[in-house]
Amino acid sequence: MNNTNYAIDLALKPTTFDLWHVCLLGIVALLALLLIMVLFFWAFSLSRSGKQMAVSVTPEVIVKEIPVDRIVEVEKVVEVEKIIEAPTPEPVVLKETTSDAALQLLGLFQKEARFIDFIKEELTAYSDADVGIAARVVHEGCNKVMNEHFNLSHVRKEEEGEKLTLQQGFDAAKVRLTGNVVGDAPFSGELIHRGWQVSETRLPKLTIGYNVNILAAAEVEL
Repeated sequence: MNNTNYAIDLALKPTTFDLWHVCLLGIVALLALLLIMVLFFWAFSLSRSGKQMAVSVTPEVIVKEIPVDRIVEVEKVVEVEKIIEAPTPEPVVLKETTSDAALQLLGLFQKEARFIDFIKEELTAYSDADVGIAARVVHEGCNKVMNEHFNLSHVRKEEEGEKLTLQQGFDAAKVRLTGNVVGDAPFSGELIHRGWQVSETRLPKLTIGYNVNILAAAEVEL
């Protein structure tokens, strides 16, 4: 076996380009172009991700930079909106009443006491004695109607002129305060009037077609 030594002189420069050198140069140029494209796309991706991060951070920075007085104004606006949106109280429903019972009672006073005649009479032409006699008749007749058709009692059991104290939560429909009313209960004062209340009503039943507007029929003597 022959031992042959091959020495390669690296200082030598090729004087001619064959097909192998042309292919090698093309591959190097292609790799360099691919490297440039990769670097370009990488730089472009970094720039887009940086913009997205800046947009996501912006709202927090804006919130931190809002002045304190502006925040107070926003809270006041929200509070006003809450007050406006609060539910309105229900309207007070008034109870409707008919005039039949009132007209019926007025007719009973006229029947038993000539009440309407006495009220509508011009009393200046009569003496005090005559007015007193007529008032006695009206009084007796009205008292008769009240006793026959109503059960009455006093609102307060104390005697008039007696001192009393009204505690917190007293019924304002039963006791009316007069004089110098200041502050809240309890109130201390003098009983001026004991008041009246009805515990039972016994008005006559009306027949169908009865005209309650006729308080007293006209009288014709034959």
